[in-house]
Amino acid sequence: MHGGDTSMPGTADLTVALRPVTEPDLAMFRRLCVEPELIGLDWAGFRDAEAPARRFAVDGYLGEDDGRLIVEVEQEGAAAGLVSYTSGRYAGRASYWEIGIVLLPPWRGRGIGWRAQALLCDYLFHHTPAQRIQAGTHPENVAEQRALEKAGFQLEGIVRASEFRAGQWRDGYLYSRLRDDPSPWAAATGG
Repeated sequence: MHGGDTSMPGTADLTVALRPVTEPDLAMFRRLCVEPELIGLDWAGFRDAEAPARRFAVDGYLGEDDGRLIVEVEQEGAAAGLVSYTSGRYAGRASYWEIGIVLLPPWRGRGIGWRAQALLCDYLFHHTPAQRIQAGTHPENVAEQRALEKAGFQLEGIVRASEFRAGQWRDGYLYSRLRDDPSPWAAATGG
């Protein structure tokens, strides 16, 4: 799964790809459990740093109802972070995916996030029958709001008191992308 963008200054030659988690990636996963500055606003406290290895041993993070893929910048041969997906269901048989992303600090602000999220949507729409993919973000995370919009998502609204963070309940923004929404790749390349 590859995606590039020639319209962003300074990123014309960046190619972002998604790939399955490998055992060496578990070092990054362990860090995400114990280093608050890597997560930013999504930090929810210290977690078991060995839990990622246990999960990897079960299914390599490629579960039927949830999973994670590594975001890789091909020119650098480096893991820039990860994307996640979790299944959900509205009334009846209306299944959807909820996606998320964590980029390591050196890779933020370089156009990698929107590409990775667009690639993940393409992957999920291609390999599953889901009609809807949704993502939440914080009202103060303007960079992620822009990334989601560039990845083809539309703001649906505010989800009140949806998250307990830093000692209080906080609102969130809910975005969605539907299977038949316009491709973000066409918009990014002017086509």
